[in-house]
Amino acid sequence: MYSESDIDAAVAGGILGPDQAAAFRGFVAAGRPISAVDEEHFRLLTGFNDIFVGLAALILLVAVAWIGQYVPPQIGGDGPSPFLGLFVAVTAWGLAEFFTLKRRMALPSIILTLAFLTGIFVFAAVTIVIAVGESYMESPREVFMVLSASAAITAGAAWLHWRRFKVPITIAAGAAAAVALVIGLVATPMVRSGERLTDAEVDSVHFILEVTALVLGLLTFLFAMWWDASDRRRQTRRSDVAFWLHLLAAPLIVHPVFWLLGLTEGGASIGSAIAVVLLYVVMAVLALAIDRRAILVSALAYVLWAINMLFRESGAVELSVALTALVIGSALLLLSAFWPNARRGVVAPLPEGLQARLPLLDRPATRIVPA
Repeated sequence: MYSESDIDAAVAGGILGPDQAAAFRGFVAAGRPISAVDEEHFRLLTGFNDIFVGLAALILLVAVAWIGQYVPPQIGGDGPSPFLGLFVAVTAWGLAEFFTLKRRMALPSIILTLAFLTGIFVFAAVTIVIAVGESYMESPREVFMVLSASAAITAGAAWLHWRRFKVPITIAAGAAAAVALVIGLVATPMVRSGERLTDAEVDSVHFILEVTALVLGLLTFLFAMWWDASDRRRQTRRSDVAFWLHLLAAPLIVHPVFWLLGLTEGGASIGSAIAVVLLYVVMAVLALAIDRRAILVSALAYVLWAINMLFRESGAVELSVALTALVIGSALLLLSAFWPNARRGVVAPLPEGLQARLPLLDRPATRIVPA
């Protein structure tokens, strides 16, 4: 049995031409009772061996982190050691040289990428704290400064990792580091060293950070759309890069929007619940237009809360949770079942200029080559 990665490797090695691979995949897709064109494919598993190797890699990474924790210097004498992060990062990079570059294994590559960048962040943060002194970290201002510096280093490491391994999730991880960098830079001037903020100041800082997160989420979304627009047929790893970026952008957009509407404080009204449902409908239309489901998943907790409140207000207190799950589960399953038709109904009326930037309505069901 041949996997997608085997076909990709055959194309990369010149054994098969792109047209031959496309014809083969089209032949396989034509034999399916339902087209896979709108299933939003991305590479996570190439076989059970991915799970096997992923678990083994996690065990090894935990072991080297544990060993690194006991290598001095340490924060406070028994706190984190910079070698904890360094050992994890070096090990993850070394394993990626084989399992990512040579074996092209999807899940282990994702695990090793995240482990490498987490290790770099921990190494940078702990090293900075030890270098400047623990007493320096007595206020939120210093914490934000260390966050910014560590995030900047992690973003640079993500760029180097992408240049070497081209793992799609690396771009999103680097973007997350850039988001942390900007948030840290925005927050640093708003807090004072050695002084407590008043409640009004805390609210002001919170508001500014939520707005910042929203802006960064929108920028990340546009960045994801740029990757999507460069592969409207979703045949290359560019589509996978866009998938992970959308997965990052969705919570950055959704949470601030609902927070700014006052829906995260726990005392919202029936009107707020209705507003959540209507907003979720708008998000569903957007998800159909761009053919991405991430934003629906990110907002799911809010809409579950909103519909649960609506059932409670209508008197169905005891069955509110069950009825909420029934409504949302049924709606999402129906949307999934009729996704291609629903998407056609959303995209077809749009201007041609906008349609030209969205994924094609009629495109091959599976990817052709990495690029």
